[in-house]
Amino acid sequence: MTDTTTFSLKDRPLSGKRVLKTWLPLVASWVLMSIEMPIITAMIARLSKPEVNLAAYGGVSYPVAVAIEAPIVMLLAASTALSRDWDSYRKLRKITLILGGACMFLHVLIASTPLFDFVAGVLLAVPEEVIEPARLGMLFMAPWSLGIGFRRFQQGAMIRFNHSHMVGETTIVRLMTVGLVLIIGYSLKTIPGTIIAGFAQGLGVSVEALYAGLRVRKFQDEIKQAPPAQQPLTLKRFSAFYFPLVLTTSLGLLWQPLVSAAVSRMPNPLESLAVWSVIGGLLFLFRSPGLAYNEAVVALLEERDGYRVLKKFSLWASLVSTFIVSLLVFTPISKFWFGDVSRLPELLIPIAATAMAISVPITLITIYISFYQGIIVHVGKTNPIAESVVIFLLSMGAVLVLGIVLQNIVGIYVAVTAFAVAHISQVLWLMLRSRDHQKKILEQEQTI
Repeated sequence: MTDTTTFSLKDRPLSGKRVLKTWLPLVASWVLMSIEMPIITAMIARLSKPEVNLAAYGGVSYPVAVAIEAPIVMLLAASTALSRDWDSYRKLRKITLILGGACMFLHVLIASTPLFDFVAGVLLAVPEEVIEPARLGMLFMAPWSLGIGFRRFQQGAMIRFNHSHMVGETTIVRLMTVGLVLIIGYSLKTIPGTIIAGFAQGLGVSVEALYAGLRVRKFQDEIKQAPPAQQPLTLKRFSAFYFPLVLTTSLGLLWQPLVSAAVSRMPNPLESLAVWSVIGGLLFLFRSPGLAYNEAVVALLEERDGYRVLKKFSLWASLVSTFIVSLLVFTPISKFWFGDVSRLPELLIPIAATAMAISVPITLITIYISFYQGIIVHVGKTNPIAESVVIFLLSMGAVLVLGIVLQNIVGIYVAVTAFAVAHISQVLWLMLRSRDHQKKILEQEQTI
């Protein structure tokens, strides 16, 4: 764990080119991961009962699975920050397997017992015809949490030891596995879309995790030869560092089932859930550059001139990313995607296009959320991140409740607006809470 008063700066100043070299492989990995859901929803839309199965998988199976995996999502940031030597790496690997195994057990328990009826039927209140297809989707993606946790831990070590190009390799392996399952399932045309989707994602992350473990072996000697950390990693130190991050992700990932629960209580729930299944994947794609930036900031902020270079890079990265997203949303590409690729019914295409237009600012904001989060993770005082997620959920919840009360706005519009408002609230809070850390880092850089 690094403190702003003790971290050592590298002799050579950080450059924008170095940031780009670190960031781009991570962007590629996140973009490749984000392509997965749009591909899956496009496949589901081409099989029987598309609206029901889209609503089941994208509105129930996937959001619930993602909420369950929350405790292991930040293992990437933790591994990037803490896998400094062989002892720390081995301890983190053990912790990863325990956390991932516990999450997988909970996943299977919910999917295979009446707990699922309570979650889908009572908490989310989805239409009755959606519940059983959603259950099957969850059952077939059972290895999800363990696979995600293990590969994120290994990817953190890749980034820490300057092998971030390997991150993209693992994602390509995952996508190839998912693609193969989808092709076989689609060619058969006899298996429900939710089963194909769940099995594809469950197998995909499992193969990716195994491949990530093999790739780390290529530079295992570098980890073993790394100088011991000044403070050995203990369970107490890890818990103090990681618990706020777990709280952050556990709360943060609640937004997906929260949206499903709210949309199910607004007008036209089945149609809105079906559109949300498609929109959710695209939102992930648009946020990918910003999500990837978090690990780049954590890895590079300790270098000489790191803060000033990363802050300037944040501006350009956010502007370029938002411009690219705007081209996709405000041109005929949008109609082509929703109509020809996603195969949404004709009446739902303009609704989906409008919803995506509302979400464009999220791309810019996500870059800055990662920048401020990276600063906070860097100094090891992660409570403000948890606070920001509470702000995120409260803001989102307020807009969603308003939509439920009014009952005169299409649910998907309310959902995307709530998502945008939540991002704005979160970035403002992080900016405020990281202000003192920024000043200290900048002052130290100026004395070098």
